[in-house]
Amino acid sequence: MTLDVQRIFDQLMQRDSVDGLPDETAMQCAGSLIDVSTDLGREDGVARALQWCDELARRQLGDAEFALVEYFRANAWAAKQRLRHREKAALWNWEQPEVQEQILHLRLAMRHPGYEKLDVIRQCQIQTNLGNQLSHIGRIVEALPTWERALAIRPQFAMALGNLGYGLKQYGHALYDTGHARVFFAAAHAQLTAALAPEAEYESYDSEHVKSQFAKLRTDIEQRVDVEAVRASIKLDGHDVGVSGEERNYRRWVLDERLFLNPLNDLGPYTIGARDILSLPSYVTALKEPPTLIGFFNQMKQEFVSARWFLYEAIRSHKPHFSDRDVTLYNTLDYPSYSLAVERAKAAYRIAYSLFDKVAFFVNDYAKLAVDLTRVYFKTIWYENPSKRIIRDELVKLENWPLRGLFWLSKDLFDPELQDSADPDAQELYLIRNRLEHSYLKIHEILVPRLVADDPFRDRLAYSIQREAFIDKALLVLQRARAALIYLSLGMHQEERRRSKNKKGGLIAPMHLDHWDDDWKQ
Repeated sequence: MTLDVQRIFDQLMQRDSVDGLPDETAMQCAGSLIDVSTDLGREDGVARALQWCDELARRQLGDAEFALVEYFRANAWAAKQRLRHREKAALWNWEQPEVQEQILHLRLAMRHPGYEKLDVIRQCQIQTNLGNQLSHIGRIVEALPTWERALAIRPQFAMALGNLGYGLKQYGHALYDTGHARVFFAAAHAQLTAALAPEAEYESYDSEHVKSQFAKLRTDIEQRVDVEAVRASIKLDGHDVGVSGEERNYRRWVLDERLFLNPLNDLGPYTIGARDILSLPSYVTALKEPPTLIGFFNQMKQEFVSARWFLYEAIRSHKPHFSDRDVTLYNTLDYPSYSLAVERAKAAYRIAYSLFDKVAFFVNDYAKLAVDLTRVYFKTIWYENPSKRIIRDELVKLENWPLRGLFWLSKDLFDPELQDSADPDAQELYLIRNRLEHSYLKIHEILVPRLVADDPFRDRLAYSIQREAFIDKALLVLQRARAALIYLSLGMHQEERRRSKNKKGGLIAPMHLDHWDDDWKQ
């Protein structure tokens, strides 16, 4: 087989370009060169394949072919990742350009209109590969629904099942609540078992090797917990979700959108996760230090849950609020959307986006980074020198999976100075926030083409967006803010465990804090 692969590689590398080849032939050449270069570990072949992808992208391809080119690019960067990360230590590098390129191109493939025209197996591969990369860098909260989307397309897709099981297992290891961890281990066991079932669908030639890896993961879980006992003792559904119908509807929506500050909500819309119980882990601080970090985390939680309610109200509002009555506004003939509900959605967006810099403020204090408080930003807090991408010495040696996930979440934000991002929509999300805070964002019930084209009737001062599109983006920002709070808590838990191992003697006096009673929240 190696001889055949080498022969194909040699034949393909005789060609400097795919210009002049029919589209289908050129696509086959690019895909084949990526595959054989990966098998042979040939970086020169990967570089040539990326060049061919650039040539293909300049053609007038169909939608499906454009999406496929992005998938090819992601695979080529995956090959680069394997070549450059052969040593285990390299897996813990904070900056990994190859991973960033994979995430970007897989997202571009997913968001292209041609994605829906691809073969369902290819769609599953794109979703699964994206989930794998998000999990690798520590963004497990966002990886889980990505694998689940692959399984929604093809429920027996083995690589999604197995990697979902692995991700759930890793999430369980990161939790500070041992009871929650056991629930995650049981869920991981179920997914790994499904991946090893006879009906599981494997599309790769090395399926036996993959199966053996999944089997080892399942055995490791069985050695840690009594899976059947956990399943018998834990009831995922049937828990109380409120007194009134309105409260139940709200909490059901939060469960469906995975917006509870509770890792159990990441298992799905089960009522066991319908409480905002995420807190900071136990941590050690100076004897005379008040519970400052707990107070700060309380504030971020309260802001998050309030923003969440504002967005829910905005979505469910179907009639004018009395505060909107007798407010004289003029019809500007571009289908504007004015109401308290719209302003609530805007407030939700603002609050959720503001949490990112507040998380950075928390990290700056907890990790003792000593960054000037006027320069603490979520996008740049990680760097000693942002323009040169030099990670801070305090962080570079930490093998802290959730904290690295927080760092990589910052890569989904746009910064005018850094420019780059792993999210194709990052610049628009930043622009919306900037217009909300500093100038003029205009939301429309209907956004007709003339409103965004060079038309004399276009509102030249406004950044225009259709109402439902804005709601979707507000929901996305809220989901990412939730992920940031979870990564912060779990990253702090892992760091406290590291610090406890390195601590030399000394007395630790516990501080007991009661819960703030719901009746006191006025």
